[in-house]
Amino acid sequence: MAKLSLNFACALYDRMQPLYTGEIKPEGVDLNFIPIELPRPIFDRMSGGNEFDVAEYSSSEFVQRFAAKQCPFVAIPVFPSRTFRHSFITINKKSGIKKPKDLEGKRVGVALYTMTAAIFIRGLLQHEYGVNLSKIKWVQGAINTAGTHGDPHVLPLLKKVLIEQVGSDKSLDDLLVEGEIDAVMGTSIPHSIRKNPNIARLLPNFKEVEKEYYKRTKIFPIMHLVAIRKDVYEKHPFVATSLYNAFVQSKDLALKKMKNLRALRYMLPWMTAELDEIQEIFGNDPWPYGIEPNRPTLEALVTYMHDQAMIAKKMQVDDLFVPTYGHTSPAY
Repeated sequence: MAKLSLNFACALYDRMQPLYTGEIKPEGVDLNFIPIELPRPIFDRMSGGNEFDVAEYSSSEFVQRFAAKQCPFVAIPVFPSRTFRHSFITINKKSGIKKPKDLEGKRVGVALYTMTAAIFIRGLLQHEYGVNLSKIKWVQGAINTAGTHGDPHVLPLLKKVLIEQVGSDKSLDDLLVEGEIDAVMGTSIPHSIRKNPNIARLLPNFKEVEKEYYKRTKIFPIMHLVAIRKDVYEKHPFVATSLYNAFVQSKDLALKKMKNLRALRYMLPWMTAELDEIQEIFGNDPWPYGIEPNRPTLEALVTYMHDQAMIAKKMQVDDLFVPTYGHTSPAY
């Protein structure tokens, strides 16, 4: 019987490479892996035209569309991208910001107000540091290039938030250096931090803060999930399990290769020490797929999106994903 041909758009992360090389093949599926390194174009092309059968997709955009019953996709609990976000708040020291609470009353740049990274950062500021988000003046635009961050097709907020759009001739980094805004948050660090002594991280000891945060909360922010076009899934429901199992196998193979220290796989001189630290904090798998090991993170995302007027009510995180009958990861 012929395999089902599906195209899949995703960045070529280490955990995805075995699918790209063909070392791992989804059962019953001929997967055409389309590597696209920047996630925003993938999201825009999916939201704007359902362009791919399967794709890496914004977690927050999926949740927002699911809650609004305007979602042409289903999701499986595979998380290509996740990042602690404490280190992605950058300030101009001349603004007088010393601690997170000082962001109140300031002008803060954000690449895209509705993006998952910004949602997690605002949730962190509100729930961990008591910041009143309504007292921040938001300025939206690309961080290190002039103009907008992609061509997003996002749903409107459920209540009005004052968001000023940057003009087409300057980046948020430009405005930060000039003192037109006081801080920047999002997916990138302003380039000026490398050469301007007035630009710095709000939380310079972010690694220790993030480790303590994870140990206490078990939240490891999830940026992206894997979305399948709903019409594809409804016609071929087996693809959810087939793809989920293949994604798990691919990630497990990447993890096994990373832990082979006969020759360092990545350009990280102290990777041996990093692996020891990862083992201590996360155990065998620092990047789990599935709902249960990610429940605290997923529930935090839903809470933050409700707090920030992106969804009308919280939903059970189990309802976000279609059933999969999953692969069990080996212990490395």
